[in-house]
Amino acid sequence: MTSAEEIQMTFKECMPLFIALGDEVRLTILGALAKDMLSHRSGMNVNQITEMTSLSRPAISHHLKILKEAGLINSRQEGTANYYYLTIADSTRTLMNLGFRLQEFLA
Repeated sequence: MTSAEEIQMTFKECMPLFIALGDEVRLTILGALAKDMLSHRSGMNVNQITEMTSLSRPAISHHLKILKEAGLINSRQEGTANYYYLTIADSTRTLMNLGFRLQEFLA
């Protein structure tokens, strides 16, 4: 049986995800990266992402850092450019774990 302490620890594990997903700009970036994946491309650079918003490159870089720290995206370097792409498998497992623990706790 899941304890209240385990639920609290699981919520803490999910906090970076909640923070990352709690911003409209970051959701827009995730949507663009998802669309990019569906188009069988291999990521977007900061300039491409900046073109989709009214924010500056430094502001976009800040949002990308938060998404990356939450494990929702990753990057690879090609020359001088970083290309960002979705990596949501671990994040999905973390959120599913929270859901399962809550369900067990409340049952």
